[in-house]
Amino acid sequence: MAAENPVASPQIAEAPDYGAVAQPGRLARVWLEARRYPLFPIVLLLVVMVIPAIGADWIAPHDAKLGSLSSKLQPPAWMEGGSTEHLLGTDRVGRDILSRIMHGARVSVVIAAVAICIAGVLGTSLGIAAGYWGGWVDAVVMRLVDISLSIPIILLALVIVAATKPSMATVITVLVLLMWSRYARLVRGETLAVRVQDFIARARVSGASHRRIMIRHVFPNVFNSIIVLATLNVGFVIILEATLSFLGAGIPPPQPAWGLMVADGRVLIASAQGWWVSLFPGLAIMLVVLSMNLLGDWLRDRLDPKQRQV
Repeated sequence: MAAENPVASPQIAEAPDYGAVAQPGRLARVWLEARRYPLFPIVLLLVVMVIPAIGADWIAPHDAKLGSLSSKLQPPAWMEGGSTEHLLGTDRVGRDILSRIMHGARVSVVIAAVAICIAGVLGTSLGIAAGYWGGWVDAVVMRLVDISLSIPIILLALVIVAATKPSMATVITVLVLLMWSRYARLVRGETLAVRVQDFIARARVSGASHRRIMIRHVFPNVFNSIIVLATLNVGFVIILEATLSFLGAGIPPPQPAWGLMVADGRVLIASAQGWWVSLFPGLAIMLVVLSMNLLGDWLRDRLDPKQRQV
């Protein structure tokens, strides 16, 4: 009897595992996570504004208000005639530009923080009251908003300075008079949409007072919009403060302020001598405003539910 020849079973090739995905390394994961946040504007703000404002007394190489006529209009360190003692050069009375920019950052931070906080609290309170109560309250607040938006802010600043004198309080007063209406108009529109929601009606049925409803229910729902507007207003405040200081209606000399520094060097630009006196404070203003606008756009995308859905 012939031996049976077994039939060899066919070899089945193993299918490649297409589901396996190479896992990124630790540094790659950190980088991917960091890309979700606005690192560029945050770094710019820290370098140009926050760190100098906090540590100007310790990291500034020279006194911001004292100068030496023997070293006046000294060019930056990388130019002919410059020295590492004054990295960004000096102004017409020999004051160090870098030190004045650092101390000027503190002035800008204080003015922006105080003006935005006061204007935000005032505008938010009036906006919530106008949107929640409606009627004559809404009409009065909106007419005040229209009046505020129609006032020429530079002319108002000059009038206040003529009646008093240039000071930080004058700048803050002008900024508050200008900005509160922006918060009031935004918050009033948000409140009109919130007050018709079901949870507001349930709060009224449960016996909650109007004050509690506005503070505990309306305000948290408009808070995100307030934060975004405040962030975007920082750049606007810095530009306006620099404009007022440039016109002589802002921070008085010899206090270091970015707008005042630009004004000090304007007469030197035409003669092509001392151009750095205006250039570097102007660059500081530009970088801070750009960073705050980028940060505000990112916050708007993160905090706005409609933007997240897109």
